[in-house]
Amino acid sequence: MMKFSYRNIYRNSQIKLVLSVLVSGLLIASCSNSDSKTTTTDSSPIVTPVTTIATQVFKNGAIYTVNEQQPWATAIAIKDNKIIYVGNNDNINNYIGNATKVTDLNGKMMMPGFHDVHIHPIESGSDNTSFLLNTDENNAENFIDVIADAAQSNPNAEWLIGYGHSIFTLLDANRSPLAIIDQAVADRPVIIMEQTSHSMWVNSAALARAGIDKNTPDPLGGIIGHDPQTGELNGLLIDNAGNIVMDLAMQPTTMSMQRDYDGLVQYTLPELAKNGITSIVDARSFWQRDDHLTWLKANENNALTVRVDVGLWLYPNDDDDVQIAQLKQLYSNNDNSLLHFNQIKLYADGILINTTAAMKDAYNFDLLGIAGNKGLNYFTQQRIEKYISALEPQGFDFHIHAIGDRGIHEALNAIENAGSEQGRHRITHVEIVDPIDIPRFAQLNVTADAQVAGDFTQPEFWHDNDEFIGAVRADNLIPIKSLHNAGARITLSSDWSVSPFNPFIGLQNAVTRAPQELTLAQAIQAYTINSAYVMRQEDKVGSIEVGKLADLVILDRNIFDIDVNTIKQTKIMMTLLDGKIIYQR
Repeated sequence: MMKFSYRNIYRNSQIKLVLSVLVSGLLIASCSNSDSKTTTTDSSPIVTPVTTIATQVFKNGAIYTVNEQQPWATAIAIKDNKIIYVGNNDNINNYIGNATKVTDLNGKMMMPGFHDVHIHPIESGSDNTSFLLNTDENNAENFIDVIADAAQSNPNAEWLIGYGHSIFTLLDANRSPLAIIDQAVADRPVIIMEQTSHSMWVNSAALARAGIDKNTPDPLGGIIGHDPQTGELNGLLIDNAGNIVMDLAMQPTTMSMQRDYDGLVQYTLPELAKNGITSIVDARSFWQRDDHLTWLKANENNALTVRVDVGLWLYPNDDDDVQIAQLKQLYSNNDNSLLHFNQIKLYADGILINTTAAMKDAYNFDLLGIAGNKGLNYFTQQRIEKYISALEPQGFDFHIHAIGDRGIHEALNAIENAGSEQGRHRITHVEIVDPIDIPRFAQLNVTADAQVAGDFTQPEFWHDNDEFIGAVRADNLIPIKSLHNAGARITLSSDWSVSPFNPFIGLQNAVTRAPQELTLAQAIQAYTINSAYVMRQEDKVGSIEVGKLADLVILDRNIFDIDVNTIKQTKIMMTLLDGKIIYQR
């Protein structure tokens, strides 16, 4: 059992001095540090002898550093890719030479680049989906023409792959979902991912290709749907049952991998830069579909415009020892590379609206037809412990999907029993947290990774879950304030494409979701220095400090000076990665 306490990650790497002397002809800048919380006060520079001329200088700005020892500055200097000065306008002139590029911020706000440590950049950006269904459609019969048209438009596709419906539209249909989809396409397999990604709608040809009939047992972490009256298959595959069939549909081909690459490089990466995101974690990299090769290709082609940690997907149905050996072979953590394969992504449970999130008490309403249903486990606590014990020493950190209070409790238990101080593990989603587990995040140094960019996570929508878990349990979803107050490290992320990756939407929602809100400063920390910690790069980025790399963004307004309900209107004016401009508005 591991024993350690919460460690403060905000360490000031410089000795703060207040002096003004001339030593050997070198001017040493000085100014007292400011503890002002307004954006108009000029914070002091960290005292640094001027021994070099900057390649870039930014001045006359409201520079929010996310450095608690020096929260605000008006000017910074950069030499190549590193920050060499953080301070005021008067002293910045000492770093300016004939070749220095000087940018006048004209009062605009600058801050560290954003991190999104739970995003699906290949899945969500790829053009491998043949068609989209209307999320708001409430009559499943109206999907028939869309699916049939997709079949006609893609005559050579071995599998037709779609996305977008709600599972409740299918469950509310008068006919079996299987009969509806078979009417649309009967001669080749069709699979459609539901909007949450936690169920699939398939036709009879897809079921046959997967070898599934009405007597096939449910796989680990999944449910094969049956008609409750007849016992026949109904075309619905819940959670991992659907993932298994999607793995068949998404077997990599030359064309599919090119589409993945093009989507990543031509769409996703430019959009991330446009939104000020300079570091990400791929939160579910299907290495058996060769997703890792797409990342490697982008890296080899110098196409990456973000720092990337890849979370390698843990397959529930694979042999543990074989999978552990394979994952060890994929591990890489080159300090000089933008790309690392150093995280493991696994699901402890499902989701609330499928009644598959692992709960301590039974659901009030059961979608699965299981008496006393308390949700399911993709991985049990014991198996999670086995993987942590085997892979943490290699250098892997674990990114564990857990939504229900039982799933979260078991994930914390697994980390406590199998982890060590070496691990920087986190639990993502943290929707229903038992109060007894809230202090354990800090005690075990487990980061709470939350997604609040989707409106459905706001308090006014919490009671949409009353039907499933009752009003009491539904009344405190994603308790980020309680977790923060208990000492937990909070990160905020998008889970794109479930929610938009625009960080200003996440920031606005984070600070307006009382009673479980954060302050703006806390929310920014969650998107920057806290997330840098879980990517093991807090010594390099995540705050604006001398010696750190110049991953920076310029905003069109100062978000500390505006109505919090307008934060999401903020635009990025410029994004820099490693001192290079990767986006300019």
